Amino acid sequence: MSTTGSTAAGKVLEVLAAFDREHPSQTLSEIAQRTGLALSTTHRVLAELAAWGALERAEDGSWHVGLRLWEIASGCPRTQILRDAALPFMQDLYEATHENVQLAVREGTELVFVERIAGHRSVELLTMVGTRFPIASTGMGRVLLAHAPQEIQEDVLGAPMRAWTPHTVTEPKALRAQLDRIRRERVFVSDRQLSEGTVAVAAAVRIGLTGPVSAALGIVIAARGASRARGLREPLLRAAHGISDELGRRTRTTA
Repeated sequence: MSTTGSTAAGKVLEVLAAFDREHPSQTLSEIAQRTGLALSTTHRVLAELAAWGALERAEDGSWHVGLRLWEIASGCPRTQILRDAALPFMQDLYEATHENVQLAVREGTELVFVERIAGHRSVELLTMVGTRFPIASTGMGRVLLAHAPQEIQEDVLGAPMRAWTPHTVTEPKALRAQLDRIRRERVFVSDRQLSEGTVAVAAAVRIGLTGPVSAALGIVIAARGASRARGLREPLLRAAHGISDELGRRTRTTA
């Protein structure tokens, strides 16, 4: 919601923040309602953003994110180098498994999915590129949490956690033990933690083979094929190892 005295830049950011996966297209009145801005102010901000290319207006009068904004976001250095390094290995992993292959990074106590490869026979997912989830809600997120700074882990463990399914581990003591196991075993099998219909196998991606954890790589399969999960551990680890090595090389080159 807008607050009295919001700056001009703040109003622009409020309008942009009104768009997300659940609200990709909205009318003027809907945007004003979501932001708390006056209709006249919302209209002015929308016109300025559209003139610059950040937003576009459809024939029915609704507004959606424009190509210019996507172009700028795609140049984010944090994800561009990672995605460039990861994609060949993700493609190889997909060819070997024909399952969903995903890449995610941590931002605070959330994870953001930055790349995905899927085929028409891959199981349908709740996640997609650009979506955010609480970090403890997915298998890849728990891998990232296991390697996050101690203060981040304590923040997550000390806050209420949503049980997405009856199988979701939410009890802090059990989750702490799970994080310890992830650090020891390097691969985590997330059995129906986010969705009753899926099982995920996830591993950490580092900057170089011994550097800090930069991302998590995961394969998501249908729960009915959960017996396959163990056989996916080695190909997943090889891909994560390859990405880590390549990411370390690219990071050294650009340093």
